[in-house]
Amino acid sequence: MKRISDRLSEKGATLKKTAKTDNSSDPKTLCYNILSTICILTLATVLAFSFFHITRSDPANIALIYILALIIIARITSGYVFGIISALFCVIFINWCFTYPYFKVNFQISGYPVTFVFLLSISLIVSTLTTQLKKQDKMILERERAINEADKERIRANLLRAISHDLRTPLTSIIGSSDSFIENYQNLTDPEKQSLVSSINEDSHWLLNMVENLLSVTRIQDDTGTVKKEDEVVEEVVSEAIIRLKRRLPDIEIHVSAPEDVLIIPMDPLLIEQVLMNLMENAFVHSESDRPIDLRITEKPDTVTFHIIDYGKGIDEQTIPLILKGEYTAPRTSDTHRGMGIGLSICNTIVQAHGGKIAAHNHADGAEFLFTLPKEDT
Repeated sequence: MKRISDRLSEKGATLKKTAKTDNSSDPKTLCYNILSTICILTLATVLAFSFFHITRSDPANIALIYILALIIIARITSGYVFGIISALFCVIFINWCFTYPYFKVNFQISGYPVTFVFLLSISLIVSTLTTQLKKQDKMILERERAINEADKERIRANLLRAISHDLRTPLTSIIGSSDSFIENYQNLTDPEKQSLVSSINEDSHWLLNMVENLLSVTRIQDDTGTVKKEDEVVEEVVSEAIIRLKRRLPDIEIHVSAPEDVLIIPMDPLLIEQVLMNLMENAFVHSESDRPIDLRITEKPDTVTFHIIDYGKGIDEQTIPLILKGEYTAPRTSDTHRGMGIGLSICNTIVQAHGGKIAAHNHADGAEFLFTLPKEDT
């Protein structure tokens, strides 16, 4: 976390430095600013002359047209210079063209100095404030990007920690079992050989499942944190997930209930299958119950929710947020390699990338994990 904090501090320093610099000196930007200012002032002048000759309005009303032009100039140009120069130009030009005697600069007209001092002040203030707001918007956007990068870094760090924790034990077990099998082959009985091979096979499948989880994350686009979605039939995705899971866990029993209407929602089917498989496997392995798992699909006007319900010992409520974020480290036991952290963290990442939410809680007879996906692409 210290590393992430340091990166945020560096980002903040960079933002402050960026805020103090002005890219208006860049030739392309300078040319754009000049042309934009000239075009806007020209358009404002045409409108002002038309309005003045049609209505013979007071010059103060003409000034409103130029104030609007100044706001636009300050909004689309870089820095303060063009807004301030335009404000001075507008005050002098109004005096020259729209104040009697016409086409003469005369600041000695009764009441004129006060009126146009206020006009110049308003123009300068509006120009300055608009420019500052534009810079603040840019800084806020950059700050949000920095925070998003820090969040991604935190997720990577948590994922790496979960990988090192959840994968070390099965690898050690595979190496230990294979060494024992090779070194003591002649002295082992057939049941002992069968036990060692079964242990290697079981741990290998667990590692394969973890690798599939990690590969699933690579399908999520790094820049946007989203996935490529297509309209899919929910029942088909659920069916495929159960078929794949039963190949690995033949003893698992799942009861499915769903609305009678065909549900079609946008998703990446492989990723959602992975989420369903992870949640159902966790329910089977960690519930310590022989009762079937319930997979219930419910529908609301804008969302579809998948409920994975087991009837076992439940889970510690305090660890649920940590497990979903991949920040929970299970105690080291003989079954450490079957921790839920990495799988649920990946489930959370996948569901969020789909614009959905995932949650968990205990019920009277066990635990329930559920995730919700929107019906419309977001």
